[in-house]
Amino acid sequence: MKTPADGKDPAITATEKAIEILDRLISFDTTSRNSNLDMIDFVAAYLDGLEIESRFVKSPDGKKANIFASLGPGAQEGGSIALSGHTDVVPVDGQDWDTDPFVMTRRDGRLYGRGTADMKGFIACALAAIPGFKERNLHTPISLIFSYDEEVGCLGIRPLIKQFESSLPKPKMVIVGEPTSMTVVDAHKGASRFETIVTGLEAHSSLTHLGVNAIDVAARLIRELRDIEEEFAERHSSHRFTPPFSTINIGIIEGGTALNIVPKTCRFLWEVRPVPGLDASEVLARLKDFAETRCLPSMRAVSEDCDIRITEQNTIPSFQASATEAVSLAMNLAGQNSTSAVAFGTEAGLFEQSGTPTVICGPGDIAQAHKPNEFIGVSDLEDCMKFMSRLAERACA
Repeated sequence: MKTPADGKDPAITATEKAIEILDRLISFDTTSRNSNLDMIDFVAAYLDGLEIESRFVKSPDGKKANIFASLGPGAQEGGSIALSGHTDVVPVDGQDWDTDPFVMTRRDGRLYGRGTADMKGFIACALAAIPGFKERNLHTPISLIFSYDEEVGCLGIRPLIKQFESSLPKPKMVIVGEPTSMTVVDAHKGASRFETIVTGLEAHSSLTHLGVNAIDVAARLIRELRDIEEEFAERHSSHRFTPPFSTINIGIIEGGTALNIVPKTCRFLWEVRPVPGLDASEVLARLKDFAETRCLPSMRAVSEDCDIRITEQNTIPSFQASATEAVSLAMNLAGQNSTSAVAFGTEAGLFEQSGTPTVICGPGDIAQAHKPNEFIGVSDLEDCMKFMSRLAERACA
């Protein structure tokens, strides 16, 4: 990128543009329960002003949308380097913010607001980089992919990925800009969520032998999950993660109606966060087998109506970069000689499953995400804009 006539550092100049865009993006309350269409319309209008056509992939109810756009030679034939981010943010309900979370506040080198780090900061940088991309004689096209409903299970990106090679050109690689402090990440754990509903038989609490205590059965199932986790800690460990093993968490449990009634129902929600190489379906199969062989026979000896229902609600696949090209490019652009792994989930695993080499690298610190007074440093955006500038150079080679 050429130095402007005013002598300003082009990365700083581009950073100020990114901050200006981020200010607008933060003003849209795109909490996952809300529509993101106002923000998507803003992005589309911005791209239209730069003569870049964008395409929407809407949710079934039409209240949300992904946006896809490309520029450069052969952009509609595929083979682009895609910059991917999610537009939705987590709720601010019950959080103690010092400022309005949907009004970006600049103070002491930081930019405060919901989504500054996770991950509208990256989206702002990608948009701010577009004029610089357009000035170049690109040999490799650049794409933008901004999704909805990432925070509630990476739901929105799935229908867009399904359109690769049919109505949308498939990228040759994807850079997911989750907040990694511009560290290159090539692996993360998955996240699979399950619901278990135990149906027992009510009875008076003085006659427990006439009933089937659903909470007791649920406790047995939860104990089995703990045993499975301990076993996996020995069989499926990886020093790259903290903690270095697959985890199982019981997040919600509810059941019973009164202390003097043997509870008929108990429901609990649980998740598995597997390291790459472990399929969470193995945990599901193990628990179902335990329910069928160790719990249900004694339950149904009391009442045939007793039941245990275990269902998968959603799965975010673990991520392990399968090709070196995307990882090598990101390391070169970020000026790094090594990669990292993270415990949180992203859309990267879904891109990888589609056969698209993927890597994760973006501005901001995940430790600031989802918290009150979320912020991103201006210096983080500067580093990201330098990354974008190097990407423009690389796309010209």
